[in-house]
Amino acid sequence: MSQIKPGRDGIDWLNRLGKWRTVFAGWQLGTRAKGDPESDALRHHREATMLLRADVNALTAMLIKKGVFTAAEYTEQVQDEARHLCSEYERRFPGFKATDDGLSINTAIARDTTAGWKP
Repeated sequence: MSQIKPGRDGIDWLNRLGKWRTVFAGWQLGTRAKGDPESDALRHHREATMLLRADVNALTAMLIKKGVFTAAEYTEQVQDEARHLCSEYERRFPGFKATDDGLSINTAIARDTTAGWKP
């Protein structure tokens, strides 16, 4: 695998972006030391998610600039994918439904879905 080179300004922005993982982990779990398994796992996941977002944004911008598809076509496809994922999540988590106002929860159905979840 090739070494990632710094940006045009000489700064390794991917490295800097990864530093935010600690803020997100602290936001979710509170302050934890490196070596705490739960926090380490969350920091790793947050870093991967942030880098993936940068990758997808870069690819999308390049494809639009090259005329492979338009920004409007891309936006519509993202909406289609989000609609599909919402439908899949509703099947995976019966009793839950995302709405514009938040999550709608049918407690009679969700009770079975959440049985065994941590309190």
